[in-house]
Amino acid sequence: MINITSLAHNYEQGRRIVFPDWEIADMEHWLLLGASGSGKSTLLNIIAGLLKPSQGEVFIHDTNLYTLPARRMDQFRGKNIGIVFQRPHLIQSLNVLDNLELAALMAGVPIDSEHNLALLSELGIADKAQNYPAQLSQGQLQRVSVARALVNKPDLLIADEPTSSLDDVNAAQVTEMLTTQARANGAALVIATHDQRVCKYITKTYLL
Repeated sequence: MINITSLAHNYEQGRRIVFPDWEIADMEHWLLLGASGSGKSTLLNIIAGLLKPSQGEVFIHDTNLYTLPARRMDQFRGKNIGIVFQRPHLIQSLNVLDNLELAALMAGVPIDSEHNLALLSELGIADKAQNYPAQLSQGQLQRVSVARALVNKPDLLIADEPTSSLDDVNAAQVTEMLTTQARANGAALVIATHDQRVCKYITKTYLL
């Protein structure tokens, strides 16, 4: 499903990171491991089509990502990739359901209210559909972020340090939630982390 080859990125400060080749099959779950500053977020952004590498190729479903024009890249990302960022980045003036519908619009996919409500139900926050972000706990916000990443029914789910600010109980819940939802939606999963607590849930690792 995903192949990265001969990949490298040059930072403005002159630092260069060379990434080992990597192949991810359909519906596989992987951990992207490394210390802070090792390039995990950079690599995730490259795989997600958000940051053009200085060298190398990223193939998703036989599409060479960085040969696509900007508009086609946005369309491809919207259709195929869901991203759970470190912070929720929800629109504060919209309720939870409206945030999910906005995500669908931005991804260029039809709004499917039944699917969105089902996601919230699976994540245990169906009763928060009409609530605003300021009315939610940190754990609930994280669940909304996962739901938003799954709105477009992606083939690839990416999560960047999803447990870094969570205690042990919530870290376990979020990790289980990501693996369960990826499996339920038939998506491959890549979690970037330096949190060793996550390693008990996913055995495939890519180390930086």
